[in-house]
Amino acid sequence: MTDSEEYASCASVEASSSPFYAMYRVLKDLCTNNAQFFQQDESESGQRLNAGFLALIDQVDMIIPMVDDVRKIAPLYDFDEGTPGNGYRSFVSVIDKCVQHGVKLSRLVCDSRDSFLFRKTFYMREVEACSHLLASLGTCMAHLQTLLSWSTESQLFPDEQHSTEDLLNRVESINMYCFYGRCLGFQFCESMQKILKTVSICMASFSEIYYGNGGLLARATSSVWTGGKYLLDPELRARRIVNISKHASVDFCKSFWHLADTELMGRLPGMVCPAVAVNKVVCIPPEPLVHIAPDGCAISVPIPTAHFGPAPIMARFLSAVRREGMIADSKERGSNLLPPSPGLIIHCHGGGFVAQSSRSHEIYLRDWACQLKVPMLSIDYSLAPQAPFPRALEEALYAYCWAINNAHIMGSTAEKVILVAYACPSKDDITSTSSNTKTLLEGSDTESFEEVSESDLQELAAHKSVLSNDSDTLTTVSLASLQSKAEADHTVENNGWEYVNVAGAPNPAECYMEKYVLDSDTDSEGCKIQVLRSKPKVEENVLFEVPTQQDSGLSSRLGRAVGNIANYMTGTEPQQTPAGKQGQSLSLGSESLEALDSLMQRSASDDLHFTIPRDPYLSPYWASDEVLKQLPTTKIVSVQLDPCLDDCVMFAKKLKKLGVAVSLDVMEGLPHGFLNFSQLSKEARSGSNQCVRRIQELLCL
Repeated sequence: MTDSEEYASCASVEASSSPFYAMYRVLKDLCTNNAQFFQQDESESGQRLNAGFLALIDQVDMIIPMVDDVRKIAPLYDFDEGTPGNGYRSFVSVIDKCVQHGVKLSRLVCDSRDSFLFRKTFYMREVEACSHLLASLGTCMAHLQTLLSWSTESQLFPDEQHSTEDLLNRVESINMYCFYGRCLGFQFCESMQKILKTVSICMASFSEIYYGNGGLLARATSSVWTGGKYLLDPELRARRIVNISKHASVDFCKSFWHLADTELMGRLPGMVCPAVAVNKVVCIPPEPLVHIAPDGCAISVPIPTAHFGPAPIMARFLSAVRREGMIADSKERGSNLLPPSPGLIIHCHGGGFVAQSSRSHEIYLRDWACQLKVPMLSIDYSLAPQAPFPRALEEALYAYCWAINNAHIMGSTAEKVILVAYACPSKDDITSTSSNTKTLLEGSDTESFEEVSESDLQELAAHKSVLSNDSDTLTTVSLASLQSKAEADHTVENNGWEYVNVAGAPNPAECYMEKYVLDSDTDSEGCKIQVLRSKPKVEENVLFEVPTQQDSGLSSRLGRAVGNIANYMTGTEPQQTPAGKQGQSLSLGSESLEALDSLMQRSASDDLHFTIPRDPYLSPYWASDEVLKQLPTTKIVSVQLDPCLDDCVMFAKKLKKLGVAVSLDVMEGLPHGFLNFSQLSKEARSGSNQCVRRIQELLCL
């Protein structure tokens, strides 16, 4: 018997004795008991409860054989015997969670149905929602079996004879609303369920502002009150979210995601996260840059020019401690400095390459900085669709090489570099290797930590805006003023600081401060540090402006903030308004708002008439074997319910086959983007700590 056959045999025995099947039987028994109880109830709610429980019994009977088949075969697709995790396992776990939810609900009904205070209508809707959910999962399971038949042994991707469109053409309509209503987040840990419910309510309420009619301030104010209906009416919330996800534009998504970058949300990390000694937004000017490879070869790094020509690259520098040579204001210099760190972390934030910033990811970056005690540089790359591929790739490459060349002013010797990025290099651009440079790769929905060569990193893709609207200051600086930051001569706008010309700066750190640093956030005591900036040309979609001395009252500032948030929500992308005129805010009117709720679901295949290229800049899995063989030790951290889990598993398998030392962690109960909730969920914080441990291993800390 081969190892594979023996492993499958053991998996089969494990599946047949799984306690989950006992749970399925418990659900059937409870549903039978409740159905018999309400059979004699002649009220509408009573009859619907009876029908709902009977439907649950039918769904359990139908789904058990399919779940059993997939549960037995799923272990064959794991990375290894010690790392249980792949898309098939994940989907089975989702059905198990649904059954658990049904058991809990059925017991509540059974225990309280004789009470005078029993809410019959409420439980009727809960039972029907659970029945619809299990039915939809059963339909998905049938399609999953089709996908399974298209895959060869141990391969999570379909063979080349079949495509995503082939599967979608066979897919019958699936009820999506049941996933976003009363059962929202059932598949995640309890702490994340509450968070996701809050986020969904915020998204539905946000759509009232974005698509509503009337003045911006009026819409923003009214949504605070009318948004409560999405808390009280889960079905209304589900319909709104599903229709938004299927029909809303990219602009809507960007506007909603960018809420994390507003001033109010931007203050949250400073209140709930550990204080860091250095937290500065810096501007990297588009200047000629030469990088010296470990073999002594001089590499000319191209200045980013795609789509709109040279422009400064924004980045955030964080450090929990101050080190020798590190960026510092004159008042921060002193004798209590640590020696330079051998490590340096270069981070590229998430957001689908269309939204968010280093600021919106501070929740976990501050925590990482404090735990690791390693300097961190988070790149605010340009965002699509205004700056599509390859702009972000060019900026990530340039910022990486710039950081290596200037590591000394970040308090690092850059002996070990960790890069958080999305892609891997192509073989045509590899010029040298280095065994002492380490890197961290972050997948779109996962965290993967990986050592690669220094020259390889020059071609890694990562993707954000020129941060014209994401500065930590209360003003937004125009592109022209950002460019002026790269000049040797600057002026300071009435902040009482003595400005030192770059040419006369006494050391590299001071020179850097005068040339690159735009602003800072807080010092180690939590005090706001003043801003170094040129006189700004305020852009049209500025969120917040520095209040003048004559207008600093609370009511005045609050009114201005609400008005600016409303304007931001509806006008983030003025060049893509319906009229196609810049400066117009996007307002579809009340008719469009009503139409959004009445839209019917379309076939998924109608929206997916395209071919996904096998480009290594989209997924490192498609890089050549020659490239992947050069990768040093690789550590990948993903979550069980991540859309890109299978990509991570297959990538890890490929590296292992090529002889690369690789490990994979698959954490349970967490959604995509869990790192941003590490201060709100103990499970998310545990996941963040796991990421820190893997980085520490790469840094040999």
